[in-house]
Amino acid sequence: METKIKPLGNRVLVKKLEEQEQIKGGIIIPDAAKEASQEAEVVALGSGRNDEGKVLEFEMEVGDRVLISKYGGTEVKFGKDTFVVLKHDDVLAILG
Repeated sequence: METKIKPLGNRVLVKKLEEQEQIKGGIIIPDAAKEASQEAEVVALGSGRNDEGKVLEFEMEVGDRVLISKYGGTEVKFGKDTFVVLKHDDVLAILG
């Protein structure tokens, strides 16, 4: 996915993946009652430079599916898409 947003430093740009519609007992749960997805796809990586100026390697690559912290990052709308910019530490796991 090509985007014009380039994260800085040790930040990562991800796009949250939509969860499948959940049906419990035949009742469709409205969007307002659903929890935000914690699964996302890495769209872009920053330079890897931390606050002290040291360059750190990212443990993920563009295109990886990752698990992100529930309340971490900042949502950014760009065109029709919504992305999340978060620090490298807010990525909890790479999903295989």
